[in-house]
Amino acid sequence: MEHLIYIYDGSFEGLLTAIYEAYYRREQPDSIVSGQALQKDLFSREVIIKTDPEKADKVYHSIRQKISQSALRHVYYVYLSGMEQSGTYIYKYLRLGWKIGKDIDRYLSLDEVLQVHNISRKVGNEKHRMLGLVRFRCLQGNIYYASIEPDYNIVGLIAPHFAKRLSDQKWVIHDLKRNLAAMYNTKEWIIAELDANIRVAFEKEERDFQQLWKQYFQSIAIKDRINPRLQKSNMPMKYWKHLIEKW
Repeated sequence: MEHLIYIYDGSFEGLLTAIYEAYYRREQPDSIVSGQALQKDLFSREVIIKTDPEKADKVYHSIRQKISQSALRHVYYVYLSGMEQSGTYIYKYLRLGWKIGKDIDRYLSLDEVLQVHNISRKVGNEKHRMLGLVRFRCLQGNIYYASIEPDYNIVGLIAPHFAKRLSDQKWVIHDLKRNLAAMYNTKEWIIAELDANIRVAFEKEERDFQQLWKQYFQSIAIKDRINPRLQKSNMPMKYWKHLIEKW
């Protein structure tokens, strides 16, 4: 049996366009994937979907109005997971959502809903965890720089928090894994591509501060109460390479 695959450009607008086309063409694709995630086989019919902002906007507003704002958030979080079949999961969830309506998220016994909720929760958990793990260092030119390597594409989710918290500072949060960065100029923030191999120059005073921070972290630790297992649970080791106090 032929396997119908919709291929989009990897953008959120591209995914929503693909979902629009599925309804407009009265087709039910077996998979909706980005070009990078495509795995070709002899039994597939591939359809290239060209991104259309107007069509994407219609789907966006339809999710919010006919299903719910919460559903829209789940959809976006699953997209940010970057999982190979995230587009397919989203499509199946929305197809059901437009039938059930605003109560869709109560149907956790259905795989289409539970799958989306599980992925969305993982992305949301990492977002909240990362808010406490970002460590800024001062670059020459008085720009604050932080490097991160999250499992999911969450740099755009955490940027608003730091735009409020550090509203009077210029800063960059650099996702080294995806070559992306959130950049803030004290007025607004944007997401832009930024090579992970870019060289950054730190202020001398910043190096001194890093050393003081490490000494402080070590001095407040009560040896008899150190619990490595709990520490690794609350702050997994995969994040340690970007924590000044762990260097």
